[in-house]
Amino acid sequence: MSSTLQTGGNKPAAAWRTTGFVIACGCLIALLGFGPRSSMGFFIGPLSAENGWGRDVFALAVAIQNILWGAGGPIAGALADRYGPARVLAGGGLLYALGLVLMPLSATPGMLYLTGGVLIGLGLSAASFGIVIAGFSRIVPPEKRSWSMGIATAAGSMGQFLFAPLSQGFIAAYGWQTALMLLGATLLLIPLLAASFAGTGGLKGGGVVTGADIGFAAAVRQAFRHRSYVLLVTGFFVCGFQLAFVTVHLPPYLTAAGISPGLAAWALALIGLFNVVGSYTAGVLGNRVSKRYLLCANYFFRGVATILFITLPITPVTVLLYSAAMGLLWLSTVPPTSGLVALMFGTRYLGMLYGFAFFSHQVGGFLGVYLGGYLYERTGNYDIVWWASVVLALASAAVHWPIEEKPAPALAAGEAKA
Repeated sequence: MSSTLQTGGNKPAAAWRTTGFVIACGCLIALLGFGPRSSMGFFIGPLSAENGWGRDVFALAVAIQNILWGAGGPIAGALADRYGPARVLAGGGLLYALGLVLMPLSATPGMLYLTGGVLIGLGLSAASFGIVIAGFSRIVPPEKRSWSMGIATAAGSMGQFLFAPLSQGFIAAYGWQTALMLLGATLLLIPLLAASFAGTGGLKGGGVVTGADIGFAAAVRQAFRHRSYVLLVTGFFVCGFQLAFVTVHLPPYLTAAGISPGLAAWALALIGLFNVVGSYTAGVLGNRVSKRYLLCANYFFRGVATILFITLPITPVTVLLYSAAMGLLWLSTVPPTSGLVALMFGTRYLGMLYGFAFFSHQVGGFLGVYLGGYLYERTGNYDIVWWASVVLALASAAVHWPIEEKPAPALAAGEAKA
């Protein structure tokens, strides 16, 4: 894992740009990209109170963010597949930072939808762990691929662990407006870190680009004719629904139940911390056991954990136990999901095809966030969405069961050095 990278024209890259260095920079990008957006739940109360809005306004902004993060994923992935991830990650980081910095200046719902929704959503589509995973897949050998996907996902989870208490601390010390600007400033590191990926789009001698070179349009058509890919994309919807709902609505849900804001912040942080373990473990296990079985187990136990949480009394102990359990299951769906895409179709179009799967994830995220705010304003509680989350988890476990873990004939047939 320490070999020096080489660029597209067989010209060696700088000696310090080893595979390990690029992986370290990619993990930092994943950490920074996932951190601030996982803290949005701490701003729903103060921002809504400041402007006299209901929770549904903020929820719609984050829902737009989620849907555009997903809609931009296939496009950002295709650009990364074609030109390499460096420019895509850098541009996404700048858009993401701009959206956060402008959020405090959003005096109308429309402006909030533009800054907290459109700008951050498009920024995330280009500067999140999906693009990092696609970049990693081209610089590591196949036997290390699942591991690299797991470590990138674990790094994103560490971002949640670090930024949840950091965001709450910024709000307490400087107010929510300055807190958002400070979070935006941290994202300016992403373009600097993205420079480490320069030249890896046409990598020689590092990884192997697999999959038939049939063109982007044909790749999409073949993928959506493949039953197992369609099932995978469908099941990933549920992951997005649950994650987005919990990220945004768990803090106000807990504070309304008498849990302190500080403990609510640590609940999200604990999810991030335990997900470091869960994601990394899923990446390691993905090379040893069935990926579809990992996904079936994940969604089943999410449903069980949620049933226990919403039926037992809410206490600091049950909050922390639920956070730990959900943390182990949180993003541990990503390594087996992206690994199955790579197995079915190779790595040539992995950024784009995983992007379509992630779009399904973000459609779920849109509904999870928006329905949480919409139904809360109309019923005064989150009960319907909690139980919908349980039903969807069990349905997703069933959907993943028939997936066939083998290459799809049309796209996985070819293999060539990049």
